[in-house]
Amino acid sequence: MSGHGAAKPEIVLRLAGITKRFGPLVANEAISLALARGEIVGLLGENGAGKTTLMNILFGHYVADEGSIEVEGRTLPPGSPSAAIKAGIGMVHQHFTLADNLSVLDNIVLGTEPLTRLSSNTAKARARIRELGESFGLAIKPDAQVATLSVGERQRVEILKALYREAKILILDEPTAVLTPQETASLFETLKKFAAKGLSIILISHKLGEVLAACNRVAVLRAGKLVAERPAVGTTRAELAEIMVGRVIKPPKAEPQPAGDVLLSLKGVSARQLDDVSLSLRAGEVTGLAGVSGNGQSLLAEVICGLLPPQRGSVSVKGNEIRAFSPRGMIALGIARIPEDRHAEGLVGDMTVTENAISEAYRSPAFSRLGLIDWPSARRFAEDIIAKYQVKCPSPGARVRLLSGGNMQKIILGRVMANSPSIILANQPTRGLDVGAVAYVHEQLLDARKRGAAILLISEDLDELLALSDQIAVMYRGRISAPIPRGRVNISEIGLMMAGQGFAHAA
Repeated sequence: MSGHGAAKPEIVLRLAGITKRFGPLVANEAISLALARGEIVGLLGENGAGKTTLMNILFGHYVADEGSIEVEGRTLPPGSPSAAIKAGIGMVHQHFTLADNLSVLDNIVLGTEPLTRLSSNTAKARARIRELGESFGLAIKPDAQVATLSVGERQRVEILKALYREAKILILDEPTAVLTPQETASLFETLKKFAAKGLSIILISHKLGEVLAACNRVAVLRAGKLVAERPAVGTTRAELAEIMVGRVIKPPKAEPQPAGDVLLSLKGVSARQLDDVSLSLRAGEVTGLAGVSGNGQSLLAEVICGLLPPQRGSVSVKGNEIRAFSPRGMIALGIARIPEDRHAEGLVGDMTVTENAISEAYRSPAFSRLGLIDWPSARRFAEDIIAKYQVKCPSPGARVRLLSGGNMQKIILGRVMANSPSIILANQPTRGLDVGAVAYVHEQLLDARKRGAAILLISEDLDELLALSDQIAVMYRGRISAPIPRGRVNISEIGLMMAGQGFAHAA
């Protein structure tokens, strides 16, 4: 660049030739990436593309086999999270790491003072937290107990933790996954304030529209390699999706169709925080359920799965009221579930693909002979799922924990759809999945809708709800709104209801 051009940006972070292998698997291959001061870079890629591995190397959790990292021109010692923090690198994980029983101040200060210090300078810490909050638009009461905070406020605390440690480079992993649209917009305004003050940010997200709205530049990983870098301005979602997966992604579309009979009905159900919940699911219809995490969606899912019997009210399947609640009983009634957490609830990591595939039906005649599991039949069933759902795994005998999140979800989908269930509970079915895997899950749900299944889609992704749902209800503090038909509500209105504004409890 000539001397008359714009000043060359100051590079604060430089990754050079980063390579990481796990046995024969090359997770990162010769990745070189730079981050300028005051720049926001979006990091995109399919599940298993190498994003998490690369960030773990940057933060010192992993040691690269080849390559180096420089922060402000100084080589970062490998494999040392404390060295990364001292160099000014802060990371905000998707799942918050806060102690609910402690105050905001205690959570932020924890770990920043030596154990040998006899007393803590809380006055100075409190003043510093207030100063950071006012400066970056993250105002929060230092003495508030974390348990009393909303999800958006907890995220502020996580960011303040990094800023308190004088982070110059901030890594945000799926920061909008549990936020309302209004909280998301507020976060993006905050990120732009950060950048204006010289903070550099790496934003990891699967939401392409948000990445383009918030970032200056986008870097895309595919199969462990950096395959593209693009300025956010002038780049489209469709272009990024194609770069990520290597092919054109056509999102499935929900064609209009009449709804059938009521297959599942809840009337006045109360259990724990659930308060007088009434809802009907009809054949051939997707009912979307929105709400900020912790407002009762998971408890409602537990009732429908048979894990949580109602304290009051009734649940009926195909007109018959349920008297005895159990997961096995609900499965026998034709209720299939895609659980919220595929790791903790959906699959057993140390079991094989075959064992997980038959885990909800191993006592059925299809897999049981004289009380013993028919392993050849079980293996054929797993092989059918692998082939039909294009599961990338070494064999049906592979341990599930070795698979990527997207491939784990495909196993659950195959298990759920195997017997063409009449009622499907899809709880956060695409959380953490890349755009290609999301399109595949949506296609399977719409195929089930077309053949007459009643589907409850619980999701914190409002674009997903609007794209797939025939009607949308909102949960707020354990109560549910009356369902609103497709086309009569927008993202902004749903977001306000999720925050309690304009929320009308269903009679």
